[in-house]
Amino acid sequence: MPAVFVNGQERSYPRGTTYENIVAEFQPEYENHIALVYFNGKMRELSKKLERDGAINLITTKDPAGHAAYARTAIMMLVRAWQEVTQDMPAPHASLKVEFTLGNAYFISVIGQTKVTDELIQKLNEAMHALQEKNLPIVKKTYPLDDAIALFHHQGMTDKEKLFRYRNSSTINVYCLDGYYDYYYGYMLPSTGYVKHFEVTAYKEGMLLNLPEEDRPDELQPLQNEEKIYDQLMLSTRWGELVNISTVGDLNDRICEGNISDMILVQEALQERRIGNIAEEIHSRKDVRFVLIAGPSSSGKTTFAHRLSIQLRSFGMHPHIMSMDNWFVNRDKTPVDIDGNYNYDVLEAVDLDLFNENLTDLLAGEEVELPTFDFKVGHRKYDGNKMKLGPDDILIIEGIHGLNPKSTVAIPNENKYRIYTSALTSLNIDAHNRIPTSDTRLLRRIVRDYRTRAKTAKMTIREWAKVRDGEEKYIFPFQNNVDAVFNSVLIYEQAVLKQFAEPLLYSITKDDPEYYEAKRLLKFLDYFVGVDTAMVPANSICREFVGGGCFPV
Repeated sequence: MPAVFVNGQERSYPRGTTYENIVAEFQPEYENHIALVYFNGKMRELSKKLERDGAINLITTKDPAGHAAYARTAIMMLVRAWQEVTQDMPAPHASLKVEFTLGNAYFISVIGQTKVTDELIQKLNEAMHALQEKNLPIVKKTYPLDDAIALFHHQGMTDKEKLFRYRNSSTINVYCLDGYYDYYYGYMLPSTGYVKHFEVTAYKEGMLLNLPEEDRPDELQPLQNEEKIYDQLMLSTRWGELVNISTVGDLNDRICEGNISDMILVQEALQERRIGNIAEEIHSRKDVRFVLIAGPSSSGKTTFAHRLSIQLRSFGMHPHIMSMDNWFVNRDKTPVDIDGNYNYDVLEAVDLDLFNENLTDLLAGEEVELPTFDFKVGHRKYDGNKMKLGPDDILIIEGIHGLNPKSTVAIPNENKYRIYTSALTSLNIDAHNRIPTSDTRLLRRIVRDYRTRAKTAKMTIREWAKVRDGEEKYIFPFQNNVDAVFNSVLIYEQAVLKQFAEPLLYSITKDDPEYYEAKRLLKFLDYFVGVDTAMVPANSICREFVGGGCFPV
């Protein structure tokens, strides 16, 4: 019998024992459900079988990978429930598309003529609960590539046909639930009984699948008001439909047809129009003197600020770009984190009294000497950078805390215009596999950090959890307290980032803790056909990360 160490405890199990049966012995020791395991450093689904000696580490639904597996399994259950409750409806039958997330909920659109009614939502919830109570197995099967394509063609899943047309692998892993076959990008739970907490509700023209958040995986939180985020995500979705690109397969088709340059120009023009609309609104509000921009890491805030500045100049305004970082407290007063490192993410790292005093004096028409923070010595310095606001002057201020009302508490609301910017991904891998917004931003950061900060991909991935934690605390709570939302994502950008990110990710070895994440990202990039950066305009937000742009970033 193979000998294994489970979280450091030695055990022996018969060859062929599933990991699900092995972890059942340890489940009482865990508050949250065990979802996956690491076996000898490689992630495994619980349905897999033990074949040799090794070490097992347990992954729960509170861990990122376990939480993602929970969400994928819930989505498969929803699609299966949809098939069941709509099978007696008049043909042609509508299908579901997983569009994006709003808080902890997934927005699902209906492709076809079927209307989302209260009765339909009730039936979906009942069907999903029935699947959960039956605890049906989710079986992974490996098909030759051509057989998988034929299977999905038979099921009318043309999006997956397109996707697999560009796969280098000779086989495809397909999941089966109660006679329904589908492909999912990532690991799944072993059966439907694991998905205990969910709720389907009608929303707009589709529905929301509400799931627990990662930190509290065993309870549902109330749905949040994400109206402005929804509007921008739907705008991006409509942009994709306008250029006939909704999935990675569509994008690859366009690239291989040789006319991707036109699509890039259209996408950039649509984004420029959005920036122009924001500038026009700012100009129309005659009392606005300060534009505050904030967003999560690698959202393209710097390039956006420069492009917004150009648009404001077209209205006769005189914009000045600056960073809240220049108002950091001196290093002897800088807060430190649990590891003793300087923590520039917390609000206390900013001298709010001085920041508000300077802005108030500018608003009153006084001349103010503005500080510059010198990160090398850890002190603010003054080098004669004096400013006095004229009638057409306006400040564009970028900073992590720009949307927090406490950061500009002394400034009247009518003098402020707040903008939340993020890379709100609308392109899907296929109809049931969305691209997480955080993956787009992480790839951007990996490429930029290597180019501008001499950081390896391993270093960037290692820091990413801390970056995400700061976003959750200091940015996302204020993303709805804004005047405008700007989506910086470009529908083609993964195809551009691919050739920059892949060599950096391949440099991470099996001995590195970041290896699994690098391997996951490489698998994701493998879906894309690459695009030459020569086609990317110099003012594109993509240039902030790959280089060659016209702005100082």
